[in-house]
Amino acid sequence: MRVAIVHDWLLGMRGGEKVLDCLCKIFPESEIFTLVYEKGTATLNIEKRQIHTSFLQLIPNIVKNYRNYLPLFPLAIESFNFEGFDLIISSSHCVAKGAKRPKNTPHICYCHTPMRYVWVFFEQYFGSYPKWKKELVRISGEYLRKWDISTLNRVDEFIANSHTIKNRIQNVYNRDSAVIYPPVAVDKFNFNVNRKRGDFYLCVSSLVPYKRVDIIIEAFNKMKDKRLVIVGDGNSRKELEALKVSSNITFAGWVSQDELTGMYEGAKAFVFAAEEDFGIAPVEAQALGLPVIVYGKGGTTETVIPINGPSKSANPTGLFFFEQSADLIVAAINEFEKIESEFDPLDCRKNAERFSEERFVNSIKGFVNEKMRLLRPVLQASQ
Repeated sequence: MRVAIVHDWLLGMRGGEKVLDCLCKIFPESEIFTLVYEKGTATLNIEKRQIHTSFLQLIPNIVKNYRNYLPLFPLAIESFNFEGFDLIISSSHCVAKGAKRPKNTPHICYCHTPMRYVWVFFEQYFGSYPKWKKELVRISGEYLRKWDISTLNRVDEFIANSHTIKNRIQNVYNRDSAVIYPPVAVDKFNFNVNRKRGDFYLCVSSLVPYKRVDIIIEAFNKMKDKRLVIVGDGNSRKELEALKVSSNITFAGWVSQDELTGMYEGAKAFVFAAEEDFGIAPVEAQALGLPVIVYGKGGTTETVIPINGPSKSANPTGLFFFEQSADLIVAAINEFEKIESEFDPLDCRKNAERFSEERFVNSIKGFVNEKMRLLRPVLQASQ
């Protein structure tokens, strides 16, 4: 088959790009269509294939300022021509799902989430904006929501990256979806059951507002005897660095895979405060036997076996806090240090193995083969 993979933008290797990388392995002759692309920011597996960009690529400094052009994203994604392709697969958290397809070309959307900043997390993204700017964004958001709904008939089948997103797709789009969890490179993490935990806590996250790294920093400002290492970067980094009041907090930026593995191996526990769609980083931490302390809402409720909650779970891999507040993070960490011995690294590893790349590849192949068998006759008959 001639396959087109549509991805919102290609400017780094985060969770969505890890899905894209795996899709490229499944469809090795596929071509990529994306709004904006910065060479050298993705894996060789992605960059070795033909990558088509939109007219936004021609705008000076677009890589740094692409977010400012959000109202143009629908027009840009609609500008691609997919004539001659047998299948379109979109990897979408913004507008990729709205790509125009020829009438006889099936479109399967792997949905990371409906646009979170216009449907569910507007305040988390834009709450700190000046009033006039926030109002402009709100107006743009209304347009984007209308466009998002109007393009639903361009998608034949939705795949959700978690049950959390399956519910969101149902609530926002009134569409059903299959759940196939994203791939986590569990096999690339060499698990050592005898690993000795270190003396610092680790947070791995994009530094953007909805990730709520701010309350993790606030919590460790109150616990100056405990060390925190933050791995990641993003447009909120300067603001977050300004919140740091003592030397127990370190910003490491983005690090290599080997460096990150060493940090996971050397940490005491992993801390995460976002309401995630899925959340790859907490699964990676568990793959190396690291217990996690996470916000107990969203995707983490599907990837972590909590020791606390309505009933105590057997073979726990983490501890939940149930409100996004610094005080509850402090309480959770203090509780963790009392019961640290109850977490078995082997349990963490076994739990992470449920989300392996092999499982993702087999699930996607099976889904696409079945849906192509069913969709082709229907689309041909509708011509």
